[in-house]
Amino acid sequence: MATKVSLFKGDITTLQVDAIVNAANTSLMGGGGVDGAIHRAGGPAILADCRQIVARQGGCKTGQAVLTTGGNLKAAKVIHTVGPVWYGGQRNESGLLASCYNNSLRLAVENNIRSIAFPNISTGVYNFPKQAAAAIAITSVRQFIAQQPTAFHEIIFACVDQENTTIYEQLLSINNT
Repeated sequence: MATKVSLFKGDITTLQVDAIVNAANTSLMGGGGVDGAIHRAGGPAILADCRQIVARQGGCKTGQAVLTTGGNLKAAKVIHTVGPVWYGGQRNESGLLASCYNNSLRLAVENNIRSIAFPNISTGVYNFPKQAAAAIAITSVRQFIAQQPTAFHEIIFACVDQENTTIYEQLLSINNT
């Protein structure tokens, strides 16, 4: 069965999937944007799991990913990945962002997660250019699917705003032609 790649405009915390991805910071202790929204909606169980990870390995490095419970979310699990801060493209930001997607997908496969939703990683306060970030996200996901075509039932790109939704609509239609 082929993996369905879809687009969702709205709050990622409302999705009923096996896992949602959190655009986390290296401390894993919550923050603003999607990170804060996931911690608020998921409740204290997510933070408790994050504290155990921090105690074990000292947080999460940029481009890496870790797994916690989904707490009170409809999603059973949360994959926390730390996107790069944009410094003008001179510090391997594109490679690190691709690693966020690849490591999140790899972790999902290792944990039998068959449906997953991604936010717009690094495009908020980390200032990654939205068009470039969307292209990296779509390319990374498509390359992973090409290597493991039956690993997922569905991969969702969740956009909270119209600007990102429009970018993904354009790029997905270009990639689907």
